[in-house]
Amino acid sequence: MRLPGDESVILLHGLVRSNRSMKFMARALEAAGYRTVNVGYPSRHFPIEVLAREAVECGLRQCQGCAEVHFVTHSLGGILVRQYLAQNTIANLGKTVMLAPPNHGSEVVDRLSKLPGFKIANGDAGMQLGTANSSVLKQLGEVNFNLGIIAGTRTVNPILSTMLPNPDDGKVSVASTRVAGMNDHIQLPVTHTFMMRNPKVIRQVIHYLNCGSFLRPR
Repeated sequence: MRLPGDESVILLHGLVRSNRSMKFMARALEAAGYRTVNVGYPSRHFPIEVLAREAVECGLRQCQGCAEVHFVTHSLGGILVRQYLAQNTIANLGKTVMLAPPNHGSEVVDRLSKLPGFKIANGDAGMQLGTANSSVLKQLGEVNFNLGIIAGTRTVNPILSTMLPNPDDGKVSVASTRVAGMNDHIQLPVTHTFMMRNPKVIRQVIHYLNCGSFLRPR
């Protein structure tokens, strides 16, 4: 039986978002018996290497004494966890659930990054999310931790979707969310921007943290 405070979940939001975007997820996890640490970080102000250290360690400092620490991330937040774990070990690391992580980058960044204002709007980290072989994403390699990934297959931006391989969520293709070493992967009919608030997504996140796999119809 899980005791209150025994297991913590660090939540990391996506690019150009704040921790407010993860508040519905945090409330649901708390109702399920998890202690949550909803980290906010300045996603537009620093490159991925700096954000990973600052955001993850901010969360870990608030989880001292917990038996197990899990992560639930959205988009860029998942890349920060991969970047951190590529260089560091978390002794009491539990499970990680990533929502729409651009593990192989996004063709949207490839197409738009040279436009005036793109870097101002998305920062250094946004510029690093392309698909080029020189991208920081290509250097992270296979994951070696317990990871489940949820990919979206609906879009509210058909123009951006024309830049992506189908299926996609309007920002990231389903194919890009996959990464070698992951434990489980599931697709849901949700959009990139709002998936962290979707009840079906939240249900799958909790099921994965509880059981180590996603819930599928029998």
